[in-house]
Amino acid sequence: MLTKTSAPTSLAAGRIQHAGLAAKRMSAEQAAALIQPGWRVGMSGFTGAGYPKAVPLALAHRIEAAHAAGENFRIGLWTGASTAPELDGALAKVDGIDMRLPYQSDPTVRARINSGDMQYVDLHLSHVAQYVWFGFLGRLNVAVIEVAGILPDGRLVPSTSVGNNKTWIDLADHVILEVNSRQRAELEGMHDIYYGTALPPHRRPIPLFESGQRIGEPYLRCDPAKVIAVVETDAPDRNSKFAEPDANSNAIAEHIIDFLQHEVRHGRLPKELLPLQSGVGNIANAVLAGLNTGPFDNLTAFTEVLQDGMLDMLKSGKLKSASCTALSLSPEAAAYFDEHMAEFKSRIIIRPQEISNHPELIRRMGLIAMNAMIECDIYGNVNSTHVMGSSIMNGIGGSGDFARNAYLSIFMSPSTAKGGAISCIVPMASHVDHTEHDVQVIVTERGLADLRGLAPQQRARKVIDTCAHPDFREALHDYVERARASANGQHTPHLLTEALGWHERFLRTGSMKA
Repeated sequence: MLTKTSAPTSLAAGRIQHAGLAAKRMSAEQAAALIQPGWRVGMSGFTGAGYPKAVPLALAHRIEAAHAAGENFRIGLWTGASTAPELDGALAKVDGIDMRLPYQSDPTVRARINSGDMQYVDLHLSHVAQYVWFGFLGRLNVAVIEVAGILPDGRLVPSTSVGNNKTWIDLADHVILEVNSRQRAELEGMHDIYYGTALPPHRRPIPLFESGQRIGEPYLRCDPAKVIAVVETDAPDRNSKFAEPDANSNAIAEHIIDFLQHEVRHGRLPKELLPLQSGVGNIANAVLAGLNTGPFDNLTAFTEVLQDGMLDMLKSGKLKSASCTALSLSPEAAAYFDEHMAEFKSRIIIRPQEISNHPELIRRMGLIAMNAMIECDIYGNVNSTHVMGSSIMNGIGGSGDFARNAYLSIFMSPSTAKGGAISCIVPMASHVDHTEHDVQVIVTERGLADLRGLAPQQRARKVIDTCAHPDFREALHDYVERARASANGQHTPHLLTEALGWHERFLRTGSMKA
């Protein structure tokens, strides 16, 4: 058990120590008035951590008033990933977002995207920063970034996420800083901001060889001349509690841990495994809880988000170190983290997402990637973003960065959804985010299908027999046999007139069952 301690920080002398930037302090309403219609706005934030708390709300009120006066006022909104109701939700509610990227999870945003009222670019999270540097996405007019403090020389102490903040600050014409005194001063020193990236053809290898290694500096750099406003805030992150793992989640966790033990016995994994990457959610937390009581010691993590399960592993000592780009903790876990931050500081590293999700680093270190899916087809193609083919749920996030480049690529889901009306194992995925070429292992509560080295028809039998729910297994086998009898090609046989018939049946009747 960690003990509560504190350590002196540079911020003990105050949260805004740069005289010139202190002179730019203003209200959130005054700062929001500086943002113009049509601007592309890069905001901090990654899975509810480190997002600006005041300026987005003030901007939403301004947009609402403009719309009431008959004026057209919308912005392009770029972030690290999902944010919170005070940002995504508030701006979407007043129809203030024209284009959103690269990832979202807000219900109001989702509804506007699926109704066609908001454009959405769903990007691999490792691609975002470089696309902006390449000029692919246009000019970034202003960055709105939450920080924990400003040092006398203008360097910024990052908040509970880094995401794309480095790129937003570097490339935006203007910068608005929110200095949040609710974020603990002890965050100083936990971050690792790498400034060694370059554009092609001048790129050089990133000198990161172990997940716990630091290669950068603990601060964000910002030209004070670019800063047009400094807003003081005192508000918590969106610390949402995940659902407790259920029987399905625990069964999935058991299958994965048994599989990892099998790989160790056969010499394909070391006894301390390889660095772990885990998506967010109750299934992921169940897997991490299983690892925390499991047979593996001296584990490491190189992931996007550090959530409750990994914090518990750090507390117990099972996990030596964890590298991430953001924290995503329940209120209880966040309180524990705050009280024991000094002990965690040497073991948690928060990096830019262009490093945390970098494909070459993922391949070099040989990650074990575990991510959720919406559905998988019989040949191993995975849909992680769309419901019934055309409605976005959240986005691809970093799952593609990790799946294509990991040592082991694992996708997991319960075998059914909507009370058993939907099979998550289907004849053909209604949308494909991860092709069969990037998917090695499929896991449901029914079992684990190791697809490595299997041809398509072998994969189909394995997925159906191991992962599909019994209510749908016979129908899946029937589909495969009839496809083998009549498809014009036998490598990956499909019945094109029926391949998406299960989805069509659900939309028509409310169930995939015949």
